[in-house]
Amino acid sequence: MNLSKEKVNGILVVTIEEKEANLSKSDRFKELIVEEINVGERKIIVSFKNVEYLDSSFLGALVGVLKILLPLNGKLVITELNADIENLFELTRLNKIFVIKNDLQTAMLDF
Repeated sequence: MNLSKEKVNGILVVTIEEKEANLSKSDRFKELIVEEINVGERKIIVSFKNVEYLDSSFLGALVGVLKILLPLNGKLVITELNADIENLFELTRLNKIFVIKNDLQTAMLDF
């Protein structure tokens, strides 16, 4: 799983540097984010600006990360979804569970 990480104003910004976020990458993605949570990260933005395809297993990994983060008073914001992925969040009603913002600047303001 190819990710880039950047700390901006105390917020960890993780950008998925893959075109597909799928079953073969979901476990590793979750492991990498949980490692960050374990070292104290509580404010996390995940950018999907490079992702063209997202499957249900990756959605499950995102839910798993959220379930770990929320009891720690952490926050996860998802940003830069393409139209197809945004529709997937709406169809699964996960848009009601996740904080989703159009761009990185708007996501930063949510903290």
